[in-house]
Amino acid sequence: MIEVTNLSKRYGAHEALRGISFKAEAGEILGILGPNGAGKTTTMRILTGFMPPSGGTVTVDGLDVARDSLAVRERVGYLPERVPLYPDMTVEGYVAFWARLRGVKDVSAQVKRVLERVSLYDRRQSLVRKLSKGMKQRLGLAQALVHDPQVVILDEPTIGIDPQQVIEVRAAVRELARSHTVLFSTHILSEAEQVCDRVVILDRGLVVAEGRPEELRLRLQKQVDLVVAVGRAKQEDARALLEGIPGVERVSAQGPGTFIVRSKGGADLRPQIAERVVKQGYALLELRPLAMTLEDIFLDIVERRGS
Repeated sequence: MIEVTNLSKRYGAHEALRGISFKAEAGEILGILGPNGAGKTTTMRILTGFMPPSGGTVTVDGLDVARDSLAVRERVGYLPERVPLYPDMTVEGYVAFWARLRGVKDVSAQVKRVLERVSLYDRRQSLVRKLSKGMKQRLGLAQALVHDPQVVILDEPTIGIDPQQVIEVRAAVRELARSHTVLFSTHILSEAEQVCDRVVILDRGLVVAEGRPEELRLRLQKQVDLVVAVGRAKQEDARALLEGIPGVERVSAQGPGTFIVRSKGGADLRPQIAERVVKQGYALLELRPLAMTLEDIFLDIVERRGS
């Protein structure tokens, strides 16, 4: 459905993309990951026809983004990081405006359909200015879907919304994959793991890793850190207990009764920790792997690249 080949983009002397290549299959949720400045938004803008590439090719459904820009735009819906909203329009009027721009034939029927899909139909007469941040994100998604595109591109859709709204957006993204190919930009690896089928990691304009999220974590994570919360014990006693377990490399306190435990050589020490804590008569309140941050992965990747 989407094929990017040797794509590059220059802004004067700055090279934002340096010959990246990847594919997204029909019905797939592909995550584009990277820190700020990695080239995620530039990639999204080129894919949507918003800006031309400096080199390389991008095709959507077999159509070249540069040569067949209008045809590609008919097949792509785009939710940018900053949603272009008009605060004095109603929700219904805003989506209808986009439907007419997109050449939708039965505007009223399609507007009703898409507002129901994003759970905003009951707010159709509300002014955009009165919507919450989460509702505005859903409204932005409605404009991206109003012409029923084959590909939906979402640029950091969960930035600035509360945890409950993040859950709703993630659920909406998973639902989209039933009938669309989805490109999902984020800098949060844990988010990609919950939403994406596959991820492409960008760093300084290059693809530095690609694969399924769980595969990347296993491949790139050198050690396993565990979050351990111990109850019914003094802080120093709980720490001493954990430090005394064979295979523990380091114990760091994170709060009252809560510790980060690093094992030697990436060993999984959960069985030993659980046994020792319970045997000592303490309460094991929490025991889980600490999610590796995207920053940790990048540090590892940069080290491997010799930078």
